[in-house]
Amino acid sequence: MKWKNALKDFALYLKIERGMSIHTVNNYTFDVQKLVLYLETHEMQLNPLQITTEHVQGFIYEMAKELNPRTQSRLISGLRSFYDYLIFESYCESNPLERIEAPKIGRKLPDTLSVKDIDLIVAAVDLSSPQGERNRAIIETLYSCGLRVSELTELKISDLFFEEGFIKVTGKGNKQRFVPIGPLTQKYINLYKNHVREQIKIETAFNDTLFLNQRGKQLSRAMIFTIVKTLGAKAGIEKNISPHTFRHSFATHLLENGADLRAIQMMLGHESITTTEIYMHVDKSHLKDAMLKFHPRS
Repeated sequence: MKWKNALKDFALYLKIERGMSIHTVNNYTFDVQKLVLYLETHEMQLNPLQITTEHVQGFIYEMAKELNPRTQSRLISGLRSFYDYLIFESYCESNPLERIEAPKIGRKLPDTLSVKDIDLIVAAVDLSSPQGERNRAIIETLYSCGLRVSELTELKISDLFFEEGFIKVTGKGNKQRFVPIGPLTQKYINLYKNHVREQIKIETAFNDTLFLNQRGKQLSRAMIFTIVKTLGAKAGIEKNISPHTFRHSFATHLLENGADLRAIQMMLGHESITTTEIYMHVDKSHLKDAMLKFHPRS
């Protein structure tokens, strides 16, 4: 078995069988390519099925000199997935990473914005420019629905169910969920969709895509990052913000105002509630209030 063929098949498996995005597939295959480069550098002529735990340990030890614990952990996860795939396809019987533990990493608490910060960012949008209505609708949708940036760029007009008060979101692994959407965000989307978007010459492939660039094509992830960064700077926000900051703020503000953790999990599209529980640690004030209100000894 050659590395090139194995990587090609692995990428197809991740994309078709696991339903992963191109971005995620590229990350997984890049992790394996780092191992291949390590073998070539050390003149080890080994194919994927000849790799042992000792080879992987040597590779991880060398990578540890230049990678932080979080990146090391992701690298080990990518390699483990590659060998899990080879086992799944009956190419090998054991995973050389089975006994290799990822370094312990603390869970980084997400940055959040206050409601005032978000209002300042929305107010910083230049509505006199052709992209103003679109950018305001983008910010409101990110914050009001807690979307990932890829979920926003993939959002379709046919995914809007405003009469019912929901939008249909396609998340990781092509899993779909319905997320509530408020009247104000609906208003801003309709203003963009009905008065600005209709003035754009749209390419046929993107007729159903909601947010478009000036050339009538789907917005890229990079463009959403640029919009957010530019507006944040214009609004005088000193935090290092990204589109994901609005998702974190969405979850944190819901929790602070008494929303059920399970409901937040469903709206965010988290597979495990432990992922959602990180928001329990962002602001502990509501935990104190809950104890004082509900504990019999308080």
